[in-house]
Amino acid sequence: MSARARVSAGGRVGARGLRGLGAVGVLACAAGCGGAEREAMAPAPTADDGAPVAETRRPAAERPVARPPTAAPATGPFGARLLRPVRLRARPGGRVVARLGTRTPFRSPRILAVVARRDGWLGVLSEHMPNGRAGWIRARDARLLSEPYALEADRSARRVVVRRGGRVVRRLRVAIGAPGTTTPTGRFAVTDTLRFTDAGAYGCCAVALSGRQPNVPQDWPGGDRLAIHGTADESSIGRAVSKGCLRARRADMLWLVRRLPAGTPVTIRA
Repeated sequence: MSARARVSAGGRVGARGLRGLGAVGVLACAAGCGGAEREAMAPAPTADDGAPVAETRRPAAERPVARPPTAAPATGPFGARLLRPVRLRARPGGRVVARLGTRTPFRSPRILAVVARRDGWLGVLSEHMPNGRAGWIRARDARLLSEPYALEADRSARRVVVRRGGRVVRRLRVAIGAPGTTTPTGRFAVTDTLRFTDAGAYGCCAVALSGRQPNVPQDWPGGDRLAIHGTADESSIGRAVSKGCLRARRADMLWLVRRLPAGTPVTIRA
């Protein structure tokens, strides 16, 4: 991430000059995903199984913005809120892929979507893993949270369907990646959300995803992270014009960032 987001007292960030997380630039979290309101299972805290792991460095000027608690069912899908720094592994007990702190680089609580569970281990989605592939953390190092929302994006229909508890609550028309920078398909998860203090190419808001764009143009300075974000040109909605991210209208983006917690599963289909 080559630049720092500027966050005001209200928790919004300046959009000008942002770089480093795909087309959305630098993202700061406004998810406010407090564990209490979504808590499903609470493993007793235990000591780490190895040497202390340094927490991911994050800009001091960035901070999350809390959202009001929302009720959620005590059933899956689940997110895993880290209780302590952890090692993300390629498989249970396997090679260490990354070391994760309890907060993202933008100071939101780190909550990872859980896609598998195995004998004391959780399979989770992270931007440090290849698209769609689970990394593994020890279950004792996280608290399971019930994730109320799930998103499914359909590239051919250029639409995102939002479900809460399995029921459709909103449909969004979106722009998708242009030929050569097609939006990747697969399973992803929300990592952070934010609003921008100044209108720019990315509109009012963004929802950062765990996925990456494998076909970044050589002259593109914005990094390879995927996101759903707004746009300064809403006439592009419904077209294949982006560098891989999904673009949505302002009203839809405001609706998303007010509701979606980190860890929300996102599926993108062809």
